[in-house]
Amino acid sequence: MLIASLIFYAWGGVYFMVLMLFSVFINYFFGIRVDKNKDNHKIRKNYLIIGVVINLLLLGVFKYTNFIVASINDLFTIFNINLLPQTHIKLPIGISFFTFQAMSYLIDVYRNDTNVQKKFSDLALYVSLFPQLIAGPIVRYHDVALQLDNRTVTIEKFKYGVQRFIMGLARKVILANSFATIATDIMSVPTENIDMLTIWFGLAAYTLQIYYDFSGYSEMAIGLGKMFGFDFLENFNFPYLSKSFKEFWTRWHISLSTWIRDYIFFPLGGSKGSNLKTYRNLIIIFFITGLWHGSSWNMVVWGFYHGFFMVIERLFLGKFLEKIPKIFGHIYFMLAFILSWPLFLANSLNESAEYYKAMLGFNHIASNYINISTYLTVDNIILFILAILGCTTFYVNIFEKAKQYYFKQSAKVKLLYSYTFEISSALFLVILLILSTALLLTNTYNPFIYFRF
Repeated sequence: MLIASLIFYAWGGVYFMVLMLFSVFINYFFGIRVDKNKDNHKIRKNYLIIGVVINLLLLGVFKYTNFIVASINDLFTIFNINLLPQTHIKLPIGISFFTFQAMSYLIDVYRNDTNVQKKFSDLALYVSLFPQLIAGPIVRYHDVALQLDNRTVTIEKFKYGVQRFIMGLARKVILANSFATIATDIMSVPTENIDMLTIWFGLAAYTLQIYYDFSGYSEMAIGLGKMFGFDFLENFNFPYLSKSFKEFWTRWHISLSTWIRDYIFFPLGGSKGSNLKTYRNLIIIFFITGLWHGSSWNMVVWGFYHGFFMVIERLFLGKFLEKIPKIFGHIYFMLAFILSWPLFLANSLNESAEYYKAMLGFNHIASNYINISTYLTVDNIILFILAILGCTTFYVNIFEKAKQYYFKQSAKVKLLYSYTFEISSALFLVILLILSTALLLTNTYNPFIYFRF
C-alpha cells in the first residue's frame, strides 16, 4: 500500500513525492524525540515547537511564497520601490492535507493521545495513504493508529467500500461535473455579459458543484479505505440543511473544522475566557481557514467573512435564529453563504467586487448578454431538482420508510424483498459505474477544484 501510494503521488511529480517523504521524516524524527523526553517537559515542548515550525515552513514556502512576494511587490509599486524577483514555486498537490495530518501525529504524541510510531514505513503510509491524500478527508493519526498494524478486511466491508466508492464517483462525475459546466460557463464571462438572474443561477450551480465534488471525493476515499480495512470518519453531514454558520461548520468538511478546533481553537483558549477572547479566537481560526483554502487575499477575506458571521451569531443572531421558524434560519444561512462565493471564485478582490455588482444588478449589461433561459432546459431543471433533494434527507427518509415497511412483512415476503433489493441495488451501482466511466472517457472537462489545497 505504501508503494502504491508513493507511485500514485509521484505521478504528479517525483519532486513532490520527495517533499512529502521529507515531511514524513521530519515528523518521524521529532515524534521519537518528543517521546524519549517524557520526563523533561521543557525539552519535549521544544522538540514539538521545532517540529511544528518546520511543518509550517514547508507549507509556507511551497504554498504561500508566490502570494507573499506578489503582495509585497504590489505594496512596493505604490511607493516606487524596486520590485522583488517574482517567484514561481510549484504547489505540491494536497500539501495542506498531508501537512495537517503529519502535524496531528506529532501533537498527538506530545499530548500522549497516541503511542509514538517507531516504524517509518507505517508513518509514511499514514501520511501518504492514496485514497485521501490529495482531497481529504484529513485523517487524524489517533483515529487510524491501531488500524495501521491491525485491521481486518471482510467481504461485507469490501462490498460496502465498493458501494461508497461508486456513489462518490457518481457524485463527482455525474452531478458535480454537470454543475461545473454550468457554473464555469456563466462565471467565466465578463460581468457586463451577465444579468442578475443568470449570475445567481451560476452561483447556485457552483454551490451544488462544490458540495457534490468535495463530498464525492470524501465518499470515494471512505469507500477505498473500507476496501483495505481502514475506517475513515465521515466528512459531510448534509451541510446545506444548516440554519446558521455555526451549524454549517459542524456539518461541512468535518475533518478540517474538528482539526482546527482541537489543534488551534482549544489551545488558544477556545470559548473559556472572556467573550472578547472568544471572538478573537474565532477570527484567528477563520483567518487560518481562509488561508488554508488558498493563497490569496480573496481567501483571507472569505475566511473573515465566515468568521464575522460566527461572531455575530454568538453575539446576538444565534439566539434570534433559535426563536424564529427554522425555514427562515435556513433562508438566512443559504443566502449569506452563497454571497461568499464571489470571494472564493474570483482571482482578485476587484473581480469579486464586479461579481457583487452583477448580483445586485448594478453592472452595465451589454446588448449580447447571457440570458438565464439558455440554461433553463428540461435536463438542467431535473438535474437541479435531484441534486437539491440529495442535499436533504429526502432519499434517506424514503429508505427508512421502506425499511419500516419491510420489517412489518412476513418471513416469505421479507426474503423476496431482500433478493429484490440486493439485485436492484447491484444493478443500479453497475449502471452508475458504467455511466461515470463513460463520462470520464468521453468528457474532457473534469475539474479538480482542490488543486490549490
